[in-house]
Amino acid sequence: MIPRYTRPALGELWTDQARMETWRRVEVAACEELPALLGGAGPADADLEAIRAATFTVEAVDERERVTEHDMAAFVDVLAASAGPAGRWIHFGLTSSDVLDTALALQLAAVGEVVLEGAGELVATLARRAREHTGTLCVGRTHGVHAEPTTFGIKLAGFAFEAHRNHRRLQDAFAQVRVGGISGAVGTYAATDPDYELRVLTRLGLEREDVSTQVVARDRHAQLIGAIALAGAGLERIATEVRHLQRTEVREVQEPFRAGQKGSSAMPHKRNPIKAEQISGLARVLRANSQAALENVPLWHERDISHSSVERVILPDSTILLDYLQHRTIDLVAGMTVNENRMLDNLQLTHGALFSQRVLLALVEAGSSRDEAYRTVQELAQRAWDEAISLRRLLEEDERAAGLDLDAIFSFGHYIRHAEQIVARLDEIA
Repeated sequence: MIPRYTRPALGELWTDQARMETWRRVEVAACEELPALLGGAGPADADLEAIRAATFTVEAVDERERVTEHDMAAFVDVLAASAGPAGRWIHFGLTSSDVLDTALALQLAAVGEVVLEGAGELVATLARRAREHTGTLCVGRTHGVHAEPTTFGIKLAGFAFEAHRNHRRLQDAFAQVRVGGISGAVGTYAATDPDYELRVLTRLGLEREDVSTQVVARDRHAQLIGAIALAGAGLERIATEVRHLQRTEVREVQEPFRAGQKGSSAMPHKRNPIKAEQISGLARVLRANSQAALENVPLWHERDISHSSVERVILPDSTILLDYLQHRTIDLVAGMTVNENRMLDNLQLTHGALFSQRVLLALVEAGSSRDEAYRTVQELAQRAWDEAISLRRLLEEDERAAGLDLDAIFSFGHYIRHAEQIVARLDEIA
């Protein structure tokens, strides 16, 4: 991923240095369990000390790869040379995927810690602002059209619960990909045995793939990328709401705009929702990567490497992007300006037509058939909107509404009387 969208904490986990360091950890753990595998033979204590002290440089491995045209073989050559005579035990009984897939699980475990921390922070930020605006009255929209009053806190509470579900999905996805395999060329342990694999993976803090066939099955990685794409879609839903609410005609919310910032190179008055638009745009990349992850699942027979080149792109890019977008959204939600007065102004745009359901139900309670009541309210509500006349005034002048308690009907309090109860559900995920 390009530096523009990479937070250092996560970017460092996907460097060549970090990747090869996980290879080294796997190779060392495998060597440490060789004496038990070989019945006391294998590397002696002094050999193990030399293997643990063996080093590599990315530059040396890259130079060696120009000869071998095989990155793992090049790495093993460099690490083994650094260990001296003890280096002959490095990669003993292993195949490349034993190291690559097990090391990838170690990388993803570290990446998961960072991503999940951000996912939790997003939930907390949304919940905090939802509580702040529990009673902030605004219009609810369906199909982009004014429907009935709601509160901004209820809106944000819905986003918070979705973020919480995505947090849990990400937890599950990172957990199920935390598996390795040390099973040999086609997964039959021809050069080792299952107990050896279990001991090596235990040293590394990983679970065992049930049947690794040389590689860890890629449905696991597809599940992870799918969870990331879904989390990105949730972030985009928040961003889309902000983009709409910041439009000039609406102006109920504005994303943060710091001192010195410029909205347009040509029009000094502009304050554009660039943060929200960036979130919406980059979420598309996450969804596209999920398709590539699905394509990686059906490998040939016990293995091929068609997945390898794809994963070198989509795993770093997807995790780095999600981490970036989560923190971008946290900043957006934490710093956005909520224009409560504008929200109240917008509630008046339909001249009371959004109280139509309240009028409908009142007429039904008073004895009208539902269809008759519906036609009456539809007619008057449309007139209110089209002619800019208060619906309440039209009802006061219409004999069909005689006897209705208009004070009770045209009360915003009716719509928000459960707001505190709804937002209080956030306590379940606090």
